[in-house]
Amino acid sequence: MSGQSTGNPLAHAIELARETVPPMHPAGRPFVFGGLAATLLLRRLWKPLGVAGALTTAATAAFFREPKRVPPPRENVAIASADGLVSLIEEAVPPPELGLPAQPRMRVSVFLSVFDVHVQRTPAAGVVEKVAYRPGKFLSADLDKASEDNERNSVLLRTVDGHELVVVQIAGLVARRIRCDVAEGEKVPAGQTYGIIRFGSRVDLYLPPGSRVLVAKGQRTVGGETVLAELPPLGEG
Repeated sequence: MSGQSTGNPLAHAIELARETVPPMHPAGRPFVFGGLAATLLLRRLWKPLGVAGALTTAATAAFFREPKRVPPPRENVAIASADGLVSLIEEAVPPPELGLPAQPRMRVSVFLSVFDVHVQRTPAAGVVEKVAYRPGKFLSADLDKASEDNERNSVLLRTVDGHELVVVQIAGLVARRIRCDVAEGEKVPAGQTYGIIRFGSRVDLYLPPGSRVLVAKGQRTVGGETVLAELPPLGEG
């Protein structure tokens, strides 16, 4: 069992550290390694600069953290794809590049500050049917028009129950890089990390008709764990 004493104090301390300090997403390694190299160079020039470099590198590593999450054992629900603040709950048409009917669906938008975990997780178990990237602007991600105007990457997911879920990574005022690590035809479990947006962003989740939203505007979400909505019974979506 995780966290049990192994009888070796050093091994136990290492195990506790692994459980306490979240691992880093691979996208952060070039930034952290570069920061470490810069820190060593700055320290040779002037020790206070080295301290500043070390703090900046630590902050960068924290930004790219990927904590372990446990999806709720509930069926027919959509869970949050990101940590952050529910900024909008409204009906909207999914991104046109996915080729879906231009009919409004309930959309739940989660805004991520630079202090939030920035990896994105799958909202349900299913199959990735389509991935579509679209370049765009870099408006503040908390604005309504960010969903339409900003750079984005959209994923159409078909759940094991046959529902369509659309999750969209949206770049923000500071975020300038969207990474998506799933491909069309790939099977994914609920809560799996599938991408990351670097430095402030937003994630939209479009729900099938008949879904019941279970969060409120202003509520904080935990990616991979918070249940955003109950999906409709089979045959009603």
